[in-house]
Amino acid sequence: MKKCSHSHHQALAELNITPLLDLAFVLLVIFIITTTPIVNDLELDLPTAAKRPKDPKSKVNYVTVESNGQIYLNREEVGFNDLRDKLVALRLGDPDLNVVVRGSAHAKYHYIVQVMDVLQQANVGKVNLATDPASEGGIKKEQL
Repeated sequence: MKKCSHSHHQALAELNITPLLDLAFVLLVIFIITTTPIVNDLELDLPTAAKRPKDPKSKVNYVTVESNGQIYLNREEVGFNDLRDKLVALRLGDPDLNVVVRGSAHAKYHYIVQVMDVLQQANVGKVNLATDPASEGGIKKEQL
């Protein structure tokens, strides 16, 4: 009669966790090396600074161009020459003048270009164009 080796069957039933522990220690060492410790080894007396109030936001001026070519500066109807003179006066009062051009979707393109030319002649540096957010489909066919 043949004897069965109990040690052989017992070895198969046990789980060898040595490679698993090796992997855990390697990962632990990698994490320790890659994290940079916060080191403040020098005692410093840092200087203090006075609190300064924030500068007030500059007023935004609106130039509105309607579809028929009428131009408004802050809800006041103006012509191209008056627009240039008023923008120069506003820029002299506020060198950081901010202007938003609001053009009707049905306004002719050359009206907007003329307003942009007047803004450039008045040496206005901050000019933005106001738009409405587009629908998810992009440009509508009736707009083309």
